[in-house]
Amino acid sequence: MNFATQAVWAIGLVGAAFALSSWQKLGLEGSLILAAGRAVIQLAVVGYVLAVIFAPPLSPILILFVLGVLVMISAIVTRNRISQKLPLPGIVGSLLITTLVTVAYVQLIVVQPQVWYEPRFLIALGAIVLSQAMNAAAISGERLFNTLKSNPLEIETRLSLGATPAQAIEPYRKDAIRAGVLPVINAMSIVGLATIPEIVSGQLLGGAEPIQAIAFQIVILFMVLFATLLVTLLVTSGIWRKFFNAQAQLIRW
Repeated sequence: MNFATQAVWAIGLVGAAFALSSWQKLGLEGSLILAAGRAVIQLAVVGYVLAVIFAPPLSPILILFVLGVLVMISAIVTRNRISQKLPLPGIVGSLLITTLVTVAYVQLIVVQPQVWYEPRFLIALGAIVLSQAMNAAAISGERLFNTLKSNPLEIETRLSLGATPAQAIEPYRKDAIRAGVLPVINAMSIVGLATIPEIVSGQLLGGAEPIQAIAFQIVILFMVLFATLLVTLLVTSGIWRKFFNAQAQLIRW
């Protein structure tokens, strides 16, 4: 049975979920059908796009363009989850730097493909980094933004006592960074014990050797750990600076 046929048969699981929701009168039937339909359409489009990108001869410009689109979409989603008042370029820059540094290291030092723009690695690694970095940036950014908005008197008191803007908001920034990185640390702490990562499961289903799949998962985990820490540092640094003017005075949002 080919993969297309398997995907069609998998629709039976959506039908079963629909039936369960209807039986229990949960009112989720419309949401289930809509979500399943959107997933199929979106993944089908992605599949055709990747088929074009992966087709020889490989075009580094096209591959980098796709990564650029992913960065922009991730930045827009991240900014909207934090606050639409924030300027988009700062979020784009944070995600772009994080993706470039992380993927360049893994691609050129760890994976070492024959060509640096090998899409099988570059697109996949970039997508993984952006997915995790987007979540971490949104969590830490939202935490810091809301905390700074909610504690103007405390911040101004510290400023009046001689603290610099960076010193005045340092506890809030550290707390926000921890909030963004802790989910990754917690996931790493139980991986292999309570969970088997989706990437390992996918590789095993694709026929990869277990040791090879685990080795690749270790690379992914360490890559994600670095990326989430770097992006939270960059995003929180950009956010707190927007709360102060050139005279080091707090700007109330």
